Amino acid sequence: MYQPLADQLRPKSLDEVAGQRHILGEQGVLRRIIQGGTIPNLIFYGPSGTGKTTVAEIAAARIGRPFHRLNATTASLADIKAITADVGTLLAPDGVVLYLDEIQYFNKKQQQSLLEFMEKGKLTLIASTTENPYFYVYNAVLSRSTVFEFKPLTPEEVLPVVERGIRRLAQAQGAPVRWEEGVPLHIARSCAGDVRKALNAVEALFAAHAQDPGEVTLTLEETKTVAQPSANRYDRDGDSHYDLLSAFQKSIRGSDPNAAVHYLARLLEAGDLISPCRRLMVIASEDVGLAYPQAVAVVKACVDSANMLGLPEARIPLAQAAIFLATAPKSNSAILAVEGALADLRAGKGGEVPTDLRDAHYDGAGKLGHGLGYRYAHNYPNHYVQQQYLPDALKDRVYYHYGENKTEQAARAYWARVKGEG
Repeated sequence: MYQPLADQLRPKSLDEVAGQRHILGEQGVLRRIIQGGTIPNLIFYGPSGTGKTTVAEIAAARIGRPFHRLNATTASLADIKAITADVGTLLAPDGVVLYLDEIQYFNKKQQQSLLEFMEKGKLTLIASTTENPYFYVYNAVLSRSTVFEFKPLTPEEVLPVVERGIRRLAQAQGAPVRWEEGVPLHIARSCAGDVRKALNAVEALFAAHAQDPGEVTLTLEETKTVAQPSANRYDRDGDSHYDLLSAFQKSIRGSDPNAAVHYLARLLEAGDLISPCRRLMVIASEDVGLAYPQAVAVVKACVDSANMLGLPEARIPLAQAAIFLATAPKSNSAILAVEGALADLRAGKGGEVPTDLRDAHYDGAGKLGHGLGYRYAHNYPNHYVQQQYLPDALKDRVYYHYGENKTEQAARAYWARVKGEG
């Protein structure tokens, strides 16, 4: 029976697991927990091909209880009931271990069905997810579990696994096999930290030579065909999408044009045009704002051009917008002002619109006193006259504070002169 190379090479001990030294190193907390033999409920969070399933199986073997495995994409409540039915019987007197892959696909009711057995210690849950568990896992399950993050492997960590896979298939080939220099390293670099993907590329490479008579040579050229670079992990419905957008905005806010272009490229490489366009428009007001008011118009023009052009040409005006915003002066005075106003409203602080400011363009307004005391600013020097605009309850509130940049400081100086302030 065919067995994928990734399964053939699946580690049987923690020492054989590639990467994850931050939790599986000699003093790693997860290593010590597993070696201790008393395994709590665990949630493994990280990208595919980083060892989550392997470590779960190693951990389950240490407990010595019946081991069950479900995938949440296909499992149902009936499957859970069938597993928990054995708890407390001769089949599982001390409980069971359940490895639940892709737990984010279980709904709240399905996840809740595990709680009774988790609380009594009769079911040890080891769950894995490629999405942030703090967004996708039910709080009651999360509070009874310990979360460990699995990180993508570096090429240096993947390389020994690739070389081991090549040697394994070379032995099974039945004919001499040699490979050009750089073949294993290219595979290790192109898999984006996913060991399974790297080993699948090795299998594809050998499959292309399955019918070759005599000696087999694995070339770098054909390796580049089966192991295409995929440095961009991206799912528009997953938290990686928001991580990229967050890094994109923070890079621009931090005035780093190189990082801004990098994250823009990752978004565009995934075929996402709308998200960076929207985020650039937000950044123009949120992070550049009144330090460079024209930024909104410039970015809107770039975004319009991008949407008219479509990909791949859209990358050019969007790169222009990203670099423009990253190198522009920064001010968050606008967002701070509106957030301050919203905070007061949500706290119940507001009040009636001052009578002088109310609409007076209808019969009877004068009888109510609406608009009678209003002074038209354009009738006064410098188009300004002192009067109260905020409601009485907020009349002394200051929401807008001038930013420390040339544009806003110039505006501040102008109004200080007009208002006769010091």
